[in-house]
Amino acid sequence: MRVPAQSVCTAIRDDIVSGVFERGGRLTEEQLARRYGVSRVPVREALRTLESEGFVVTRRHAGAHVAEPTEQEAADLLDMRALLEPLGAARAAQRRTEAHLKVLRGLVRLGQERARRGQGEDLRALGAWFHETLAQASGSPALTALLTQLRHKIAWMYAVDQPAKPVEAWAEHGAIVDAVARGDAERARALTALHAERTLGLHRLKRPDGARVRVSQHVVNTASGRN
Repeated sequence: MRVPAQSVCTAIRDDIVSGVFERGGRLTEEQLARRYGVSRVPVREALRTLESEGFVVTRRHAGAHVAEPTEQEAADLLDMRALLEPLGAARAAQRRTEAHLKVLRGLVRLGQERARRGQGEDLRALGAWFHETLAQASGSPALTALLTQLRHKIAWMYAVDQPAKPVEAWAEHGAIVDAVARGDAERARALTALHAERTLGLHRLKRPDGARVRVSQHVVNTASGRN
């Protein structure tokens, strides 16, 4: 069975983000095919996609390497997110479905419950799921794809601390959902912009020589990954 290039792309991207492949490190088709148990064809396609996303660069006579973003490029990621997330929330207020609202409200309830219990690791996953769902509710595949790519790059470049008052952070999520449910695009935009501004200080730039995860979590020849 041919393994989809999308699954291989997800696996390589996740290994870059987690530090399995160091910034500037060489990526060969043979090495990657062997690592993920696939042929070189989906690897070649995945590398092209990752190059278009900015995770990989191809050097003349040297092949593919993991990109090495500058600190300014990393800072730009947060600036772009601060512009695009409020836009996504405004669009969600105009285009969301009842299914989106049901998921968003459920995530807020879970987030508030976990925040009261101090379950930080659960909150990270729930927060990512919340923002992913909010982006999908925008009804714009292009905007959703941009926000997804930004989320991956920010996770690659930054370590994110938990807020000092997670209950209040999830109350902000709840207020955003209320505005989206009422169809109040401007309030959804303003609340999301304020939330992004308040979380900005929680981001710490990762250093290339920091601790790295060495064990991949992917077996792409048996299951498809999710972008």
